[in-house]
This record gives sequence, C-alpha cells and structure tokens, in this order.
Amino acid sequence: MKRILLPTDFSKNSKNAIDYAMALCKKWECTFYILNVQKQSEFILDDLIAAPANSSVHTAIAKDNKEELNCFLSKIKKLNTNKNFTFKPLFDFDSLTNAINQVVTAKEIDLVIMGTNGVTGAKETVFGSNTLNVIRKVNCPILTIPENHKFSTIESILFSTEDCKDFNKDGIKPLTDILSVFKAELSVLDLDFANYPEVQDNHTKCLTNLFNEQPFKYYSVTQVPSIMVISTITQIHNYNIHALFIEAKSFFERFLFGSNVDEISYNSTLPLLILRK
Repeated sequence: MKRILLPTDFSKNSKNAIDYAMALCKKWECTFYILNVQKQSEFILDDLIAAPANSSVHTAIAKDNKEELNCFLSKIKKLNTNKNFTFKPLFDFDSLTNAINQVVTAKEIDLVIMGTNGVTGAKETVFGSNTLNVIRKVNCPILTIPENHKFSTIESILFSTEDCKDFNKDGIKPLTDILSVFKAELSVLDLDFANYPEVQDNHTKCLTNLFNEQPFKYYSVTQVPSIMVISTITQIHNYNIHALFIEAKSFFERFLFGSNVDEISYNSTLPLLILRK
C-alpha cells in the first residue's frame, strides 16, 4: 500500500498535479490524502463579518473549507474509479510545511506530490515559495509537477548525482519503484567534478549496487559548469522525470534554491523527484 500526500489549494495547478498522481500511481494500491491548509494570517475582514455570532471564526472558516474540500474530492473520485485507490480528505489550520510534516509523520507518507508555480524571483529559480519551503522543510520524498505538465508515460528517467557513497536503497525506493512499474530506462549523470578520474570507478560500482539489477546509462562530465550540463541534457533527451538527492550545502540545494551567482538558475519543464538519504 502506497501512502501519497496531495496538498491542494483547489487551484488549476494543484488539480493538474493530482491528475498526474492518479496516472502515475494507477498500477499501485494507494491511499491518497488530499490536504487543504488554511493559514490564520490569511483571515480577512469578510471572514470575520460572515462568521455567525455563536461560532468562532475558526469553526466558520473550517466549515467552508471542509465543504469545498469534500466537493473537490467528490469530483476527483468520479474521474478516478480505480478500485485500488482510497481517498481521505484532510484539513488543517497551520502553515503549509507544518501541516505537511504532521501528516507525513502521522500517516507514514511515502511520497508527496504537488504542483509548482514557476519562477517567482531570483531566490526561487525553479519553484514558487510554497514548493520551495516544502522541499526545504519536509523530510519526505517529493515529486513536483510543473504547471500544465500532463502525464503521458514514463519511458526514461534521469538521475543526477554528486556522490553516491552514502545513498541507500530505502532512500532511493520511490525512484526504483517507478522504474520497476514502468520498465523505464535510467540514465545517471555524475557531477562529482572535484576528484576525477580517481573516484569514477568507485561511483559506477556504488551505483550498480544501489540499483541492483536495473541497467543504466552512465554519464560523467568535467570542465563544464554543472548547471549548463543539466540544462543541456534535459533538453536534448526525452526524459520524463529528473530525480536527485537534496542535502544541506550541496550543489543540488544551490541548484534548486538559487544563489547569488547568476548562473545558478534552472527552469525545469520536467517533474522533479526530490529524494532524501
């Protein structure tokens, strides 16, 4: 049983991510938790005026959001009649990241799938602020779906890595599960440019052990800026997903979260699978 968390604000973007999740997970037995979060700071005067005199503002707003959530969920169920799917609505008053962290722990979530909302500033070079905060603060694998990106199939996946020595099979399981179900091809892009060629043999052995019987194409690049390499390879090849591990102070953290250096910018048109060790 897969436990998938789908945050939603009822927008077209979040609905598109949910549609992608339904197609991606069609061969699994899944419980989908549909989470809507209301921040207290978003209360406005109209909310206070509309609240009945004998009820708290929390109760009044929660009632409206829960009704909208149930209506939203009913539409999803009508479009997705897969008998392997179970849907459960969740509502919370909190920040988005706090709410997601609580659900991840309480429900033992395997994967969070959510939409992105494009470039919004120099420090948010791939996603909008909500998605960035979730990636930064939620310790769970996350699959981000770009705006208007529709699921077709999964035939080829790119896995970018800096150093594989600390990876483990549990951390990489969301990727290997997708590879197994869709019989997809795997390409590994090795960007550990500091110690070549000394470590290359160790990396390929490590990756072979990590992916077990899964064959993969191996690419290593030196003397070329990593951002340029990633941008070029994802444009040339028809990958369906780009997977990578995120660690504090790593290249990939800078790659996603931006930098004072102008070159660190990347607008992914691919779903990104963010993995944790």
